Amino acid sequence: MTTTTARVDTWEMVLVHRVFRREFRILPALIRAVPPGDTARAETIGSHLANVAGALHHHHEAEDELLWPVMLDRVGLRADLVHRMEAQHERLAGLLTRIDDLTARWRAHAGAEVRDELAEVLAQASGALDEHLGDEERELLPLVSEHVTPAEWNALGERGREAIPMNKLALVFVGAILEEASPLERRKFLAQLPGPARLLWRIAGPRTYAKSRDSIRRG
Repeated sequence: MTTTTARVDTWEMVLVHRVFRREFRILPALIRAVPPGDTARAETIGSHLANVAGALHHHHEAEDELLWPVMLDRVGLRADLVHRMEAQHERLAGLLTRIDDLTARWRAHAGAEVRDELAEVLAQASGALDEHLGDEERELLPLVSEHVTPAEWNALGERGREAIPMNKLALVFVGAILEEASPLERRKFLAQLPGPARLLWRIAGPRTYAKSRDSIRRG
């Protein structure tokens, strides 16, 4: 079994998990509240949901490719735990595929039937996500700190950052994360951003994020 000399700190992944939990928890009610035929509102919520679901797809694909193979090579008798993570990813992938399809249909016509089905599938995904992330944080991440090198962990972080678009939406992504951050996590997260990105956040980030957040959560 391989152990590392330097232990990685998984705080940033736990912070990102809180964002996914929050969005999947609040979105079903927001969707159910959209009147049938209100395509403008469906587009606002549906576009946001597509971004969140796409980010979760990317997050899980990065773990599938860069984390689980490393862990399986090193955790010995806890291979069952890694296989459980893989099975949970597979279940969530099926739900996310349904969400993608339903979201596209709902954005097009804002029909009541597809709206309600989308909200129900999202609620199922929220429960499955809570279960998966809870298991990962309690059981898997402590093993990551022991068995994954800082270079391997940084590669996973870099893959995650590839999901952040290089446009105004990047400020929304950063704001969504900072909303869940403690003061210490906020300082650590911002310190990791390139200087120009930190400057852009200070100038336009809070206002841009607040406008996006309020447009989604209103009413």
